[in-house]
Amino acid sequence: MLDLINEIWQTMRTNKLRTLLTGISVAWGIFMLIMLVGLAKGVYNSFADGDFAKTANIVQVWPGYASLPYNGLKEGRAISIRNSDLEKIERENAAEVDYASAMINMPSTVISTSRDYVNSGYIGAFPEAQEQLVMSHGRFINQRDLEAKRKVIVIDKKRADILFGRDDKAVGNTVNMAGLTFTVIGVYDHKWKNDIYIPYTTAYALKGYDGKVTTIRVSATGINTMEKAEALEKNVRATLGKAESFDPDDSSAVWIWNRFSNYISNQKAMGILNTVMWVIGLLTLITGIVGVSNIMFVSVRERTHEIGIRRAIGAKPLKILKQVILESVAMTTVFGYIGILLGTVGTEILAHVFEGSDFIKDPTVDVSLALEVTLVLIIAGALAGLFPAMRALKIRPVEALRTE
Repeated sequence: MLDLINEIWQTMRTNKLRTLLTGISVAWGIFMLIMLVGLAKGVYNSFADGDFAKTANIVQVWPGYASLPYNGLKEGRAISIRNSDLEKIERENAAEVDYASAMINMPSTVISTSRDYVNSGYIGAFPEAQEQLVMSHGRFINQRDLEAKRKVIVIDKKRADILFGRDDKAVGNTVNMAGLTFTVIGVYDHKWKNDIYIPYTTAYALKGYDGKVTTIRVSATGINTMEKAEALEKNVRATLGKAESFDPDDSSAVWIWNRFSNYISNQKAMGILNTVMWVIGLLTLITGIVGVSNIMFVSVRERTHEIGIRRAIGAKPLKILKQVILESVAMTTVFGYIGILLGTVGTEILAHVFEGSDFIKDPTVDVSLALEVTLVLIIAGALAGLFPAMRALKIRPVEALRTE
């Protein structure tokens, strides 16, 4: 084995420039493969850790307008969704529904303190509405707030700064809204959300007990395929159709956002993106592999006389085959690992550049990717040396000995 390693090393040293130029193309191919796959991974991580992915099990329902007549009722009428529908959805879809909650959107009003004021609408919400919110100070609405119909409020950081001068001063202080005094129990910070929340039961009382709600939120359980997600959506629509007197096939009567269906579609898109990046990277790598194959062909041609002598003194064809293939694998692996090193450094730079970005998160290389690229290197090196090795086996000892 040591003799074989020395022979491979001697061959590479003999043709330094040719080996270097060919190796650079291999290293570049591996570098681009890692960078592209790293970028795809960063986009996927951003999607997987985003607000949308964290709430993929939610189905949201808004009232619409009937487009089909039903039981003597004409099309074009407004459809309402009601507080009483929550229990019906939970009861009739118990196998798929974990719970159903609602939100009430209230019109814009003045919210003031002794320091300043803002104009804003507000939302009556259940505790589940906190799904996308990170609290900077205090807490979100809880079940006891609902049961006691407490006059408490959760505001965003920007409005807290306006109303109290500093967001960390807001919790425990009061604001005036809709002619009532509300105690601030929490301040949240979000990149694009700026809603103001009060307990659902409090908003329900302020609105008047007419039973109507703005949005129904259904939390699903055990939904892991597109078919199950679509079946849940159909069942929820059917339940509401029976309760609110509209055709269950009328898609305009209520508007449903099935987040899981969108999540599955986006996952497929992420899978396609990852595949495309691998394909582009491998095609780039192929150019380097072709270069390795060409240099091995040249090497075999230059060593025709040597191969002939070795065959004449009894070297077995398998040994010749093995040497040529191992030379190719060695060249590909050495420069390939240089490409892996550069690619790793490149993805670390990308991670630093896109730190805090909403689109790319942690594009760095992990152990599994390194192992995958290593496997690609070994296979590519073997394939690059296979055809030159087969040519070497076809050299007849007599003809090779005549070659100078």
